[in-house]
Amino acid sequence: MKADKVWMDGKMVDWDKAQVHICTHALHYGSGVFEGIRAYETEKGTAVFRLKEHIERLYNSAKILKMGIPYPKEEFKQAVKNTIKENNLKSCYIRPLVYRGFEQLGVNPFKCPVNCAIAVWEWGAYLGEEAVKKGIRTKVSSYARSYINSTSQKAKICANYINSIFAKMEAIEAGVDEAILLDTNGYVTEGSAENIFWVRDGAIYTTPTATVLEGITRDSIIKIAQDMGYQVQEKYICRDELYISDEVFFTGTAAEVTPIREIDNYQIGEGKRGPITEKIQEKYFAIVKGKDAKYSDWLDYI
Repeated sequence: MKADKVWMDGKMVDWDKAQVHICTHALHYGSGVFEGIRAYETEKGTAVFRLKEHIERLYNSAKILKMGIPYPKEEFKQAVKNTIKENNLKSCYIRPLVYRGFEQLGVNPFKCPVNCAIAVWEWGAYLGEEAVKKGIRTKVSSYARSYINSTSQKAKICANYINSIFAKMEAIEAGVDEAILLDTNGYVTEGSAENIFWVRDGAIYTTPTATVLEGITRDSIIKIAQDMGYQVQEKYICRDELYISDEVFFTGTAAEVTPIREIDNYQIGEGKRGPITEKIQEKYFAIVKGKDAKYSDWLDYI
């Protein structure tokens, strides 16, 4: 993982010199927000997938954390494109970060400046290329997803991800690929960094956004599935409904569309990528690579 340049507060900085002070507020207290975005190589050149929606969510996250981003949205969007061009990347993962910098330490963040950065790098399938076709093994975490009033569920706040880190470490040490978290009432929420969908009797379900982040890939998959003629419903469920589902899959910018073949040692469906997951997956990859004109407004070309 490395590129040539990182955009930091309006300037292109050498990758190895993209540094912050050791007393940066966000480093100590997690007072930052971020996005995960992907750009794909298409026949018409590199295109960023749903850039507008990602930048909108970034600014909303910053608003929730009471950080005013010192750039208009259009300028920030252009900075994303410029960073990709500067690094000569055809396909890449994009990580915008807005964070409280260095002025003084203490929980109070207001005296610390708001700094911005954009890093890009080549990154393949988040959970492995083989996982996209064969599916992954998961477990329900012993860590509950943070209670809805303990923090903000509508913001991608850096500090929130400690909950996901504990779940992910537990999953890895248990010998599986990923965790599924329940909320404090025992209902299924999402993965450590992915939204979750399941299929029963030809219908597709996903968890309501009350307790999970409003995933942009999640939103894309709902629209794609509905356009393909599938019924999609939001539903609260306990873990055992996942066990008896015909198919289960994760979605996310990094994870894209990743099938789940096992949960808590229960085989899901046939123990491999299911037919509905495969169809949605194929449609999704066609869209992000510019092969479906119907969804061309989701692509922002460099």
